[in-house]
Amino acid sequence: MAELATIARPYADALFKAQGSDLAATAVWLDELAVVAENPQLLQLADNPKADVAQVFGVITGVVRSALPDAAKNFLMLVIENGRLPVLPEIARQFRSLKNAADGSSEAVVFSAFPLDGQALADVAAALAQRFGRKLSIKVELDSSLIGGIRAVVGDEVLDTSVKARLEQMKVALIS
Repeated sequence: MAELATIARPYADALFKAQGSDLAATAVWLDELAVVAENPQLLQLADNPKADVAQVFGVITGVVRSALPDAAKNFLMLVIENGRLPVLPEIARQFRSLKNAADGSSEAVVFSAFPLDGQALADVAAALAQRFGRKLSIKVELDSSLIGGIRAVVGDEVLDTSVKARLEQMKVALIS
């Protein structure tokens, strides 16, 4: 995947510099375009030599739920014209990384065995922000294999307080 990252970097950098005053809104429409660009049928259409750029652009803009600003339309057209539609999710990922670095924050994925209500999520977010020493943008994913507790992934750091992890620790202690 290093090749995709290499291809995506100049697009993410250019978009970050061009949209410097409106990074939050740019991240929203870029994430939405990235989700659409992951569709295998759309990628097949884009690779079809009989489909021209305008057709692919029309399909994507028709599928996107919100109205795209002119900057988004221009960026999307550029990506399609250059044949980089499959790289759009990686562009979005790198753009979010640049945006988070500028904001002094990081993305965190919290895996939980059960859905977290608003107060529990706020408590977890505050504890994780204190633990990792930076603002966090939290995304929650359910993972019933954890049995209980949470597993938080922030960048390349993992904090695992799940029941599953504790059981594994007990197993290792009993075996050795």
